[in-house]
Amino acid sequence: MKLKWWLTGLLLVFAGMNAVAFFHAWRFTHFINATGTHTDNPEQLTALQKAAVLVTGIKNPKPVNSTEPQFPFVTVHLPSPNGTLEAWYGPVPHPRGTVALFHGYTSSKSKLLTEAAYFRRLGYSVLLTDFAGNGGSSGNVCTVGHHEAADVVAVTRWLGRRPGPVIIYANSMGAVATLRAEAELGAKPAANILECPYGSMLETAQSRFRSMQVPTFPMANLLVFWGGVQNNFWPFDLDATRYAARVQTPTLLFWGAADPRVTRAETDAIFTSLAGPKQRQDFPGSGHEPYWWKHRQLWESRIAGFLESPVG
Repeated sequence: MKLKWWLTGLLLVFAGMNAVAFFHAWRFTHFINATGTHTDNPEQLTALQKAAVLVTGIKNPKPVNSTEPQFPFVTVHLPSPNGTLEAWYGPVPHPRGTVALFHGYTSSKSKLLTEAAYFRRLGYSVLLTDFAGNGGSSGNVCTVGHHEAADVVAVTRWLGRRPGPVIIYANSMGAVATLRAEAELGAKPAANILECPYGSMLETAQSRFRSMQVPTFPMANLLVFWGGVQNNFWPFDLDATRYAARVQTPTLLFWGAADPRVTRAETDAIFTSLAGPKQRQDFPGSGHEPYWWKHRQLWESRIAGFLESPVG
């Protein structure tokens, strides 16, 4: 009889854990059409706020574009398997090529205006795109890099019909989507500049649980599993390190040495795996944030040097 009660109890606990993981996965991958701000990053929350998030899930309103470019641009709409993408195209006279800029999780194209303006000063046209589900693009689903890879392909194909090479500049989720687009979906840009890609979907989930001071196993694994089930892909294959091994594109990899969400080990593994010509720059004291905030001169010089080099 005791064994029966123990088994029943364990089954109920397991069912409860899956229910919680299912709920959190849905909130994590589906934006809501509501005003308000996204829940702060785990490292910014108090202990009470962390406990509340574990119960209620994150607040996840669809990201919006807070401002528009100060440089001349036109709004274009591009078809993607994930829906219609909204992009800002800012051409320059006699361009050296075009830089396609891709944002991270819970972000939008308006967060990359400083970066776009710098590339224009270097002589490149720019195209800033909202991933499907974000900003002005259709939908409300975000798969943290998997489905977004198809958006990268749609953008590079559109730009491929215009003169000059295509350079990709992408951060975090956008960087992982870029690596998958090149490794598995046939995207072929001339060069990549990638900021802080995470190692794998499981690793980024584990990082968030650690930031919440919650044991990573088994809840991180369950969260990842249900996120994939809900969005029709196998999430344990979402692995930037594995993608990197199939990427021949010349790549400049950036990482912040104080990043609380992407570890040095993840970054080292991705850089080591990159199959093509590669360069790397770490930014002391920078976290999971734009590196020009604290290191503008270094950030600009490394980009300019990379684009002037034979691999750029």
